Amino acid sequence: MTENFAYVDKTRFIEMLEKEANRSQFFIRPRKFGKSLFLSMLSHYYDMLRAKRFQELFGSLYIGKIPTPRKNSYAVLEFDFSGVKTTNPDIFIKSFDLIVQKTVCDFFEKYQAVFPRAMEKIAEISRNNEGVISLRTAIAAVNNLNNLNIENDDNGTKKSKVEIFVIIDEYDHFANDLIAMDVDDVYKKMIQANGVVRDFYETLKIGAKMAIGRIFITGISPVMLDDLTSGFNIADNLTTDLEYNEMMGFTQEEVDALMSETGVEPAKIDIDMPLYYNGYLFNGDAENRLYNSNMVLYFFNRILKNKKTTAENIIDTNLKTDYGRLQQLVRNEKNRETLIEIIKEGCVVSDIIKEFPMEMMYSDEYFISLLFYMGLLTIKEKHWGKYRLQVPNYSISTVFWEYLDRLSRESSPDMTIDTKKLDDAIRNMAMKGDVHTFIEYISQNAFSKLSNNDLKRFDEKYIKILLLAYLFQSKMYVTMSEFETSDGYTDIFLQRSPHLPEVKYEWVLELKYLKVEDEKYLPKAKKEAEEQLQRYIQAYRLTGRPNLKTAIVVFIGKSKYEIF
Repeated sequence: MTENFAYVDKTRFIEMLEKEANRSQFFIRPRKFGKSLFLSMLSHYYDMLRAKRFQELFGSLYIGKIPTPRKNSYAVLEFDFSGVKTTNPDIFIKSFDLIVQKTVCDFFEKYQAVFPRAMEKIAEISRNNEGVISLRTAIAAVNNLNNLNIENDDNGTKKSKVEIFVIIDEYDHFANDLIAMDVDDVYKKMIQANGVVRDFYETLKIGAKMAIGRIFITGISPVMLDDLTSGFNIADNLTTDLEYNEMMGFTQEEVDALMSETGVEPAKIDIDMPLYYNGYLFNGDAENRLYNSNMVLYFFNRILKNKKTTAENIIDTNLKTDYGRLQQLVRNEKNRETLIEIIKEGCVVSDIIKEFPMEMMYSDEYFISLLFYMGLLTIKEKHWGKYRLQVPNYSISTVFWEYLDRLSRESSPDMTIDTKKLDDAIRNMAMKGDVHTFIEYISQNAFSKLSNNDLKRFDEKYIKILLLAYLFQSKMYVTMSEFETSDGYTDIFLQRSPHLPEVKYEWVLELKYLKVEDEKYLPKAKKEAEEQLQRYIQAYRLTGRPNLKTAIVVFIGKSKYEIF
């Protein structure tokens, strides 16, 4: 606000949150959705020490024109648990305690003009090694100050009551690490039993009756909230409430406004931005789908920095972290099977569970809900009292394809990728219009080497996702599965990369699969595919595209194929 940055105004949600009956609030969103910036906004708005800067920071925004009654009325205590170390129980406890201690010390140093003995409190905290004791010290200091203010009121000196606004960022970061590392025992000791984390939240719960006026907690999953149970059961979970669908992330209108403000020219962007970055919906009745804000900012920043209309790297490499988390979550066979079905079908029908303990995250609906909260799935539509969930966008699809590619090679050690041969095969498609080299490569190096376990699920959809995983290795094409036309969905559409306009040929591939004993049905499968292709290429989204080629590929068993 003070250095001429573009700023998407989300301050109307301050007013909404303040009107909530419950002043302890819990809200989660996937990674890179602007949670930390939102917390910074709350901190600056409610901080009693920033009252003189209110107009400078908020005057041009929604909330600056109609401020709420509680603006600049709290001592803000901000925790960030992203740095907690999870190597073993002792290191975990020491790291957690250290973060709490430092945060409370910073709190007293910041508000030393409010607390008469602030520096003594810092020295007192530094002498002990328990983070929870530090938190109790802060709560007690506020209580004592307010009691003193009451006495002063009796003497005719008016003093307002001081309350703490507790803000917690990355509340579940260490829990996610513990779960991912399969150290369930540490998790149970620290969170589910009477461990340091549970003690911390029980202290907050007690403090909310006295010195703590507001609490706002955010992270990426609801797992830990449920496991705290009675340790912290006072917060309202607003995550999937309709009115807060747009609180984090960007609407199309906000993206358009950002382009206008920053000088990114929409007419010169030669990629389909909604395809790459949009698609998130957190309530089935919400009207506007959301862009992942960090993905959009990454894209715009690359354009503005490089002075080009298209960023060279369209997909943020930070998504590799999402792949890592996904791989760690599918340690058991049941979750792997569920994930493969999601990739094959493109969507899944499920409830969205608002809170669940760690023990339940490996059963279907709980695991699927976790994928939803992580941003790897999102709501497509309501479906008979449940939700049809889908992968939100192309960027997230690449996370699934990379996972599937690695899983296939892990389960079938003979399946390898000769990068040069694969590149040459895809280049033949791109420049010579020859699909045979690519299909032959896939047949010899992938399909023929599938494990018996993989063969159990071998069908058209499984073939398609394996092809997608291999095609994804190349930068020549934007590889799209189930590309929508007015007459249905193509199996695979290979659109030339915006970075490589010299790519001559685009492709629509229609895939069929026959068991060896059903090879006699090959003419029927070919005819059906031809009819589908004719409808697709005449649709408005494909008609008129230069050098668009089509191919029908019928796989017979795992070692034979025909191309038409």
